[in-house]
Amino acid sequence: MSNQPQPKLPRIAFGGFMLESNNHSPVATEAEFRDAVLLEGAALLADIAKPAPAVPPTVTGFTKAMDEYGAWQKLPLVMAAVGASGPVDQDFFDWLVRRMVEELQQHIRDGGPVDAIFLSQHGAAIGTRDIDPDATLFAALRDVVGPDVPLIATLDLHANVSRAMIDLTSMMVSYRCNPHTDMADRGADCARHLQRLLGKGPERGERPARGFQKLPFIPPSTSQNTKAGPYADLIAFGQRYVGEDVWDVSINSGFSLGDTPKNGMSVIVTADTQARADQVAREVAAQAWATRHDFVARLTSIEQCAAMALAASRDAGKPALLFADVADNPGGGGGGNTPYLLDAFYKAGVEGCALGPFFDPELAAEAHRLGEGVQFPATFNRKPSTEFSGTLTLPGRVVKLSDGLFVGRRGMAAGRQMDMGKAAAIQVGGITVVVTTYRHQALDPMFFESLGIDLHKLRSLIVKSRGHFRAGFDDIFTDQQIIEADAPGLTTPMLQRVPWREVPRPIFPLDPEMDWTPA
Repeated sequence: MSNQPQPKLPRIAFGGFMLESNNHSPVATEAEFRDAVLLEGAALLADIAKPAPAVPPTVTGFTKAMDEYGAWQKLPLVMAAVGASGPVDQDFFDWLVRRMVEELQQHIRDGGPVDAIFLSQHGAAIGTRDIDPDATLFAALRDVVGPDVPLIATLDLHANVSRAMIDLTSMMVSYRCNPHTDMADRGADCARHLQRLLGKGPERGERPARGFQKLPFIPPSTSQNTKAGPYADLIAFGQRYVGEDVWDVSINSGFSLGDTPKNGMSVIVTADTQARADQVAREVAAQAWATRHDFVARLTSIEQCAAMALAASRDAGKPALLFADVADNPGGGGGGNTPYLLDAFYKAGVEGCALGPFFDPELAAEAHRLGEGVQFPATFNRKPSTEFSGTLTLPGRVVKLSDGLFVGRRGMAAGRQMDMGKAAAIQVGGITVVVTTYRHQALDPMFFESLGIDLHKLRSLIVKSRGHFRAGFDDIFTDQQIIEADAPGLTTPMLQRVPWREVPRPIFPLDPEMDWTPA
């Protein structure tokens, strides 16, 4: 029997906090997280082992890649994730930070120091009192492990990044795709970078430098797609620098409707030396500023949308159309319940149309009480939640009921367990509305198909989403068949209409004549 000591397995703690906060939306509560993802300790471990986990793909991408590098000790903390909402309830967030710290401290008591921490963050959260919750969480964990333990995190490319977030982490890696189909890849990148930080690669225990540039620039949400356009070109420009001495270039467009002092595009460069990191950050930021006028929102009026849908429903020779209700995007903090397009399409007599997911727990519950086939006055938003979610009553019929559970099959939801809560397909005129108990954006065809709607037979489709639907429906609707509607809502990309309170000024495009150069 060998007396050689067994190699010590790296002890890696992991978890995260994901919320995109629209400062004009209702507060994100503990209940909202529990309805989405709130997993602690052993429950988090169990979830990542499932064929269709609920956790974000960044977590499973990281853990799978770590497994491929060799054995390691998985030390689960807490994973809290919800779609975009308002500021997080401060009492809940304070509890979450305490639980993360307690789990980390327990792992240290049970097995000794941890070697690193991985966090799946969004990066655009604000609290009802705390303007930088991400930095608060980083600081709390740093207080436990000290300044030298690697702390690495993924960020959504819509993160509103602060200097404190940079200073408190060893490295942050942002998505490069919008829709975010590369979340698992970026989690795997963190596993790869962690090998260098832990001294497992050809270089041992490296500590890279970071360059950081914060631009006074908030691009409209509809100009941030990465398949083509100015943001795609900018990300490609940044990726040209990645090589031997540059580990990562992350360009965060920011979440425009955060309305926070952290608003603004950010460039984060991780490189071997500070001089190289600063140089690349300056050059990428200068390129972003030079192209700022290319980020322009171009929307189509509600009246034009209704006319286009009516024409498509009357002429089978015309291509079917997808209308994106970008101003009521649950993925940006919208309520998912504005009735403007529904009302206009119904009054126009549009046929062969579906709309969803429409967030209305009371209407979904009523449909389940009535049962399939029942005709009734369908009242949408009997309890309006925002100034934009007006009440609308139309003659309806319950077409299909569902428990709301499905596994996503395309785009960002592919392979993930999704839960709409009790859901119903309700026919109003020529429009089938998918009504849900939980608020979601239209990420995946299964939001409709799970309720018996054949998307290939539709003449028009209205989705409550800004852009992530593009990865889920691109096998049916080409870019030329997609129309972005100019309707009222909490997530409008027409930034001049937003009642700004906290955003730093001057900032482009709110102050179009301003000028700026990288520091």
